[in-house]
Amino acid sequence: MGNSGTAEDEGRRRGRNETEEERADRMWTELIQEVRVAQMGVQILFGFLLTVVFQPKYERLSDTDQTIYLITVVLGAVTTGALIGPVSLHRLVSGRRVKPQAVRWASRLTVLGLVLLLATTACSLLLILRVATHDGFVPYLVTGVVVWYLLCWFGLPLWTRYRHTER
Repeated sequence: MGNSGTAEDEGRRRGRNETEEERADRMWTELIQEVRVAQMGVQILFGFLLTVVFQPKYERLSDTDQTIYLITVVLGAVTTGALIGPVSLHRLVSGRRVKPQAVRWASRLTVLGLVLLLATTACSLLLILRVATHDGFVPYLVTGVVVWYLLCWFGLPLWTRYRHTER
């Protein structure tokens, strides 16, 4: 019979009563808080990685370990770019009345940054464990950690979204 606005209807209604612009503002604020956490982690990791090449032990690393190191540094650099990208995007389009679109692009950059952060962390862990242990179990251990990250960062959120989103 249509929406009569009764208390019963109000109890069943979900979501917020906000305009597209209000929603974009809220989502932008939430996204920036999330990006700050990821940025901090990648910047600390990347800063640490940049110092490794200047250590005396670097010259004694195997060719494989040096290759892993170089891949890890490049991954750290592109991860930093993806996670700082939303800030630049916001600054360059601010005031242009495209916030909903900017939020979508910033969200995509953030997810890309998280995938790259996963790869950077995995490569860092691989390098550190190879140098520290020289054991054959290292790839299995790194794989286990990557699976854990995939579950925490993507599996649980996607399951929650699927399980608790009304269709």
